[in-house]
Amino acid sequence: MSKSHPVQVIAVSGGKGGVGKSNVSVNLGIALAEKGRRVVLLDADLGLANIDVLLGLTASRNLSDVLSGECDLRDVLVDGPGGIKIVPASSGTQRMTQLSPMEHAGLINAFSELGDQIDVLIVDTAAGISESVVSFLRASQELLLVVCDEPTSITDAYALIKLMNRDYGTNRFRILANQVRNEQEGRHLFEKLTRVTERFLDVALQYVGMVPYDEAVKKAVQRQRAVLDAYPRAKASLAIKALADKVDSWPLPSTPRGHLEFFVERLVEV
Repeated sequence: MSKSHPVQVIAVSGGKGGVGKSNVSVNLGIALAEKGRRVVLLDADLGLANIDVLLGLTASRNLSDVLSGECDLRDVLVDGPGGIKIVPASSGTQRMTQLSPMEHAGLINAFSELGDQIDVLIVDTAAGISESVVSFLRASQELLLVVCDEPTSITDAYALIKLMNRDYGTNRFRILANQVRNEQEGRHLFEKLTRVTERFLDVALQYVGMVPYDEAVKKAVQRQRAVLDAYPRAKASLAIKALADKVDSWPLPSTPRGHLEFFVERLVEV
């Protein structure tokens, strides 16, 4: 792979399930593609994949086929809305939730064959803090945590931040408030999380915005469409576009930390 082509690797996580990670991942990918970025979305929930279902896509092959050597990564890429490419994971395959560190590395190493065809890799992680989730978080350049205004969401986000900081030295996290009523509520939610982390951890949290609660999101899910695709002028869609503007301005390091090689190397270390 060309060393001169930095790839922005963004892991979207949050600890708790049901906070809207996959919706954020898909729509952020579409918004970045609209800005001319070549986006690949990796469904990294290796046991209960859902992005293909979320978008009504049919995937004949998935990551488990790549892992078994039956096909290359190119063969499993699915065309998603807005020009994004999707790497579907397998759903209900227990084996995929129990990969060894080397198998994780081999799986992600397959991404190197895509070469200079990617500008942004979005990694939609599973819920929780399993070894699989931690592997992907450690390997990613940017950690975007999706948080809702629920005690369990805040608690789980804190647990994830604490684990990554204490065990792996990660000290920068981007925070997105999801399903809130307005900007004020989003900032209030961020402050709640910040109060806890400042008291017990040495980390830097950055508020990157909020996505309001919007019935259009629910309608889009029922139609198996991305909200940005189905309702581009909806409040949630406009908020995602504003988020994409910020993400697009995040600096790309000149070191290997901005490359897929780094993504691979970090997974090998796990």
